[in-house]
Amino acid sequence: MTSAEAVIWELVRNRRLDGKKFLRQHVFYYGSTMGKYQFFVVDFYCAEESLILEVDGGIHEFKLEYDDQRSIILEEKDLRILRIKNEEVKDIERVKEKIRAMFIKK
Repeated sequence: MTSAEAVIWELVRNRRLDGKKFLRQHVFYYGSTMGKYQFFVVDFYCAEESLILEVDGGIHEFKLEYDDQRSIILEEKDLRILRIKNEEVKDIERVKEKIRAMFIKK
């Protein structure tokens, strides 16, 4: 886990954020070819909200096309994705509000 991911994990683990359960390093399978499963591992996932949190460091600047394709596949599974940049984690209250804004109003 990166230091930014550790900060987010402390924010959401054990239902600390509005009682929502988040899983860390969750696997999503999306197909198979030649007997091999294809999958993505997401940083954090809340099934109740169908919400994925991705904490993006500098490496993601070079993986934009890959991230876009990955997002398309995950969104086709009716999942929503919130990308949080490492530098945003410095303002944890703002990050909290961004996450809360993604919660489905019931």
